[in-house]
Amino acid sequence: MLWKLLVAFTIIPIIELYGLIEVGSVIGTPATVALVIITGFAGAYLARLQGSQTMLRVRNNLQQGIVPTNELMDALMIFIAGIVLITPGFLTDACGLLLLLPLTRRYLKVYIKKKINQWITTHEIHINRYQ
Repeated sequence: MLWKLLVAFTIIPIIELYGLIEVGSVIGTPATVALVIITGFAGAYLARLQGSQTMLRVRNNLQQGIVPTNELMDALMIFIAGIVLITPGFLTDACGLLLLLPLTRRYLKVYIKKKINQWITTHEIHINRYQ
């Protein structure tokens, strides 16, 4: 857990700063700042658009009596993409844009479901089922 926190709060920002400095040295500081601002606004807009569409699918499924598990996973990934996209940096922008792509989300959902099933079978997660 400590390593994950170290990566999240130390190594990723260092990579982002390095990338911003390198891009700034090539295209200039004003252009780099403008690029970061544009990607932030574009990402927030795309996340809002896809989030609204996903919430409509959630509502439709609930009205039909269907548990919207895939849609809720999509909503969480879109929310995370929005947060990551408003964070300054090119690495986080790339990750956020990947999360906004439905194809990437589909593969990520399959991976997450396999991981959860693995945790359940190895008893790392306990599920209490009330009936």
